[in-house]
Amino acid sequence: MANETDYLWKDRKHHLWFPLSFTSYYIENERLMIKEGFLSTTLEETLLYRIVDLTLRQTLAGKLFGTGDIILKTKVDATPEITLKNIKKPAEVRRLLSQAIEESRRSSNIVGKEFYTGPSHEHMDLNDDGLCDFDHKPI
Repeated sequence: MANETDYLWKDRKHHLWFPLSFTSYYIENERLMIKEGFLSTTLEETLLYRIVDLTLRQTLAGKLFGTGDIILKTKVDATPEITLKNIKKPAEVRRLLSQAIEESRRSSNIVGKEFYTGPSHEHMDLNDDGLCDFDHKPI
């Protein structure tokens, strides 16, 4: 696991304003990590570029205590919707996530068609050599 200084962002699920939970969230190496559990631990990893939509939800109590939820829609079959529950400073985290997602897409050369056209790997030629990048057949 990376040092805390390697995290772009890190937080825990809060109860009111107290971070008393065995659920932690962090971003490292262009991945959103969700670690849950105490005796039995689950670590869920989602590549940032796979996130396609962000929603901020904040109740009145959340506004008073400075917490809220961020709902992430992803292009991942296993978990198409991820909720970061009761995190502090949710509006700032949403902006940070949005910027990190865009940067991850830019650095990976990911464009919108990969998300909206279904399995299109047969037709991808990102290096413009006339061959499919996956099976090396002519396009």
